[in-house]
Amino acid sequence: MPIPHSPQQNHLLAALPTAEFEALATHLELVPMRLGEMLYEPGRQLSHAYFPTTSIVSLHYVMASGASAESAGVGNEGVVGVALFMGGDTTPSSAVVQTAGHAYRLEARLLKQEFSRAGSLQALLLRYTQALMTQMAQIAACNRHHSVEQQLCRWLLMTLARLPGNELVMTQELISGMLGVRREGITEAAGRLQREGLILYRRGHITVLDRRGLEKHACECYAVVSNELIRLLSDVRHRQSISSLAD
Repeated sequence: MPIPHSPQQNHLLAALPTAEFEALATHLELVPMRLGEMLYEPGRQLSHAYFPTTSIVSLHYVMASGASAESAGVGNEGVVGVALFMGGDTTPSSAVVQTAGHAYRLEARLLKQEFSRAGSLQALLLRYTQALMTQMAQIAACNRHHSVEQQLCRWLLMTLARLPGNELVMTQELISGMLGVRREGITEAAGRLQREGLILYRRGHITVLDRRGLEKHACECYAVVSNELIRLLSDVRHRQSISSLAD
């Protein structure tokens, strides 16, 4: 039986006190997130914030030449659209759906209104933003100082952490775009990982066979980002209403 959709599948929304959650829930809209869908374009006005539940969104910085690379990923641990409550209505980066699924979106006006109340949502969003900044800084350092294989391991682990299983639907071409490296480099790195029995790659599907082995091959960046997220959002707890909704 498929798990019914609920805003509380997003960790930030699940951590809200009951009164604040119920006030916000009436304004949340469930939307499908299709692979490759562009949520934000550089310089465009942001109309909504997105709270992913089963999808993953990739934040890209796009150069004048059109080349781009991922600066961060956002899954059910966070929100897409931090510029809205940090004082800006536009962003120089783009937001693209990396893994299809669903999210709950909230109008920009309503997010700003709730943020200005200075309640639990504001505190959660600010702490999440600090974790997101850590992720961006770590990825920038990783892309500069670590090998393609280490970057690929870090990216696979960070993506898996947001998914319930061990399989990713992702082509090498898309991964090369995420990491900002040549496709040939991804092919070589993925081939080495497959020969060592860590992953299985076939027709756009990557299955991680040995997560612990993948962690040993990764650089320290995955652990740094994961630990910071845990430190800042250690009180984030899922509500248990998903099972009651299924009754």
